Amino acid sequence: MNQTRRSLLVTMAAASAASALSPWQALAQSDYPTRPVRVTVPYAAGGGTDFFARLVFGAMGEQLGQQFVVENKPGAGTNIGAEAVARAEPDGYTLLLGDSATFATNRSLYRKLSFDPYKDFSPISLTGRFALVLLVNTNKLPVNSVQELVAEAKKTPGRINYATPGLGSPFHLATELLSQGAGIKLTHVPYRGAAPAVQDLVAGQVDMMFIDFATARSQLSGPVKAIAVASPKEFSGLPGVPPVAADFPGFEAWAWQGFVGPARLPQEIVTKLNDTYRQVVARQDIRDKLTGAGIDVLQSSPAEMASYMQEEGSKWEKVIRTANITLE
Repeated sequence: MNQTRRSLLVTMAAASAASALSPWQALAQSDYPTRPVRVTVPYAAGGGTDFFARLVFGAMGEQLGQQFVVENKPGAGTNIGAEAVARAEPDGYTLLLGDSATFATNRSLYRKLSFDPYKDFSPISLTGRFALVLLVNTNKLPVNSVQELVAEAKKTPGRINYATPGLGSPFHLATELLSQGAGIKLTHVPYRGAAPAVQDLVAGQVDMMFIDFATARSQLSGPVKAIAVASPKEFSGLPGVPPVAADFPGFEAWAWQGFVGPARLPQEIVTKLNDTYRQVVARQDIRDKLTGAGIDVLQSSPAEMASYMQEEGSKWEKVIRTANITLE
């Protein structure tokens, strides 16, 4: 991982642009918001993204004196909610908490996409990322490391199967990245959601899977073992579990989030939202709740988020094209 990327994801700091605002812009910034703000979450209620939105945007609303109303618009791999925000008025009263699918991978996964993640949104800040863990059922696949996994896979290409919560998910793409980097062939078994995928891993119906740390940590018993993490270094939540990068330098995969508004959102509103977000996630009570849910809290400038979206989009496009993954 190069120094620019490391700085982006670890430091996530940039100077505020507020000092450059004209007196008129400063006045407009101080007035916003004057009515409730709608925050679209492109997933059903109850998941990690929804939890983040209700906690963080609820606190932002308290600080700004207006309610931030979370609206769940699931469907089409986040595309339904994302399209609604892309077509909204750029007045600061419609925002989107999207993720790596919305901003990086869907543009390559879907044959037709009704919005351009690079042109139709105004980035505000990255918000969080989720560490991915490689789990194996050792009764079904008796390996204790990535090296052993790769060696076993090379004996009989395609024999080892892996579960994912769905086609094109970060967990699917992380496994494809490993397969391509290691030169092995694995058989994909997609499920409709994480719960049934994990259940079948525990039951020994499938051999292995990448899953987020929040889910993985509750499954580490019996035959299920964590043999690696997808972060570039050892993850603090799983001491002693090595990164995949220890065997395949440069390997890195996260599920990540960020929030945006429609394109052409006034800079003074972007700045105010970014500043308020930073203040909220600096609160220890907020951070404790987020980290307790397995979320690694991020903050960035709008320019840093835009750069990261482009970088991730290019990275995963290569993986998707090589694996020939397409969604309708």
